Amino acid sequence: MWKRIFAAILSAALMLCCLPAAYAEAVEIPAPSAILMDAATGTVLFEKNANERLAPASVTKIMTLLLVMEALDSGRIGWDDTVIASEAAAGKGGSQVYLEVGEQMSMDEMLKSVVVSSANDCATALAEHVAGSESAFVEKMNEKAAELGLTDTHFVNCTGLDDEPNAAEHLTTAHDLAVISRELLKHTEIKKYTTIWMDTVRDGQFGLSNTNKLVRFYEGTTGLKTGFTSAAGHCLSATAERDGIELIAVVMHCASSTDRFQSAKALLDYGFANYALVSAQPPEPLHDVNVLLGTQSVLTPVLQESAPILIEKGEQAQVTKTVTLCEEVTAPVAAGQQLGTLTIATDARTLAEIPIIAPEAIDKLTLWEMTVRLLRRACMGS
Repeated sequence: MWKRIFAAILSAALMLCCLPAAYAEAVEIPAPSAILMDAATGTVLFEKNANERLAPASVTKIMTLLLVMEALDSGRIGWDDTVIASEAAAGKGGSQVYLEVGEQMSMDEMLKSVVVSSANDCATALAEHVAGSESAFVEKMNEKAAELGLTDTHFVNCTGLDDEPNAAEHLTTAHDLAVISRELLKHTEIKKYTTIWMDTVRDGQFGLSNTNKLVRFYEGTTGLKTGFTSAAGHCLSATAERDGIELIAVVMHCASSTDRFQSAKALLDYGFANYALVSAQPPEPLHDVNVLLGTQSVLTPVLQESAPILIEKGEQAQVTKTVTLCEEVTAPVAAGQQLGTLTIATDARTLAEIPIIAPEAIDKLTLWEMTVRLLRRACMGS
């Protein structure tokens, strides 16, 4: 009888030891809705009511900025553009830089004003510059949310202001905001703005101070965006990078700004203390593979993917990398054809098995080409 009880207790203890750290070690935070995500892999490290639909306030502007950055990258708008404030943009309330109707501002200063001071007037002006009107831009915001698979997100404006009749429909989740934040971080130029603590626009005549206090007070902060309305509470998407790992902490509907920043810091501290990234690169350069009967006699293989792998810090010393790669292959060779495998593992588990592939197709020699090649060799040997 006692043996059975002891065995049951031992089994339960072993199961608890194997739980992911995010569940085995609770992070106590006052934020009612939150998530912690690894930026490189998208792995969720902690969540608390992360799929609850809530008003995001100005954290909405992460999506606004994402669409602006995509438009810049595609060339639909330019970094040297001048953005003109419409009556609609100048009339926006809340946080603003007090644009005058018809006022012209550079793309650089518009972005700076949105990111650093959460300027609603500048966000609207940028939306109009990209899509022609705020309503057309909001359509693009929702299209992008659908493209990212964010079924719990719906936007009605580009600012997060909730003083409009349909504001109750402007909802998203901590999870969805983390996904949007991750997409925005892929546009590395945005960090030029998200890491500013204080700056000015209008030739130094108007001062800006970052609403994200972590920029000044938390080591490694890379962004990203705060938000507040009385209905949404205090919200934040906070991003930070240390030792090669970048984390995204989203907190929503906090009762105070203090709760907002304390929650984000606690999540980021937890992530940096418990997780690390392993490079998905082979221990040595991959050797060439000979191609028999091919129009090309040798090829240099590549990894099918090289995204880093997230692990718990205690596993770092156990990581091993093993390459299995063929010495030769017979033509024809297809582009993407697997030639081997890079296996990354710890003592306890396999972390990844990454295919090693041919980077391009290699055709088989025709009978005539083989004949010519043999004749050339014969002539060289005589």
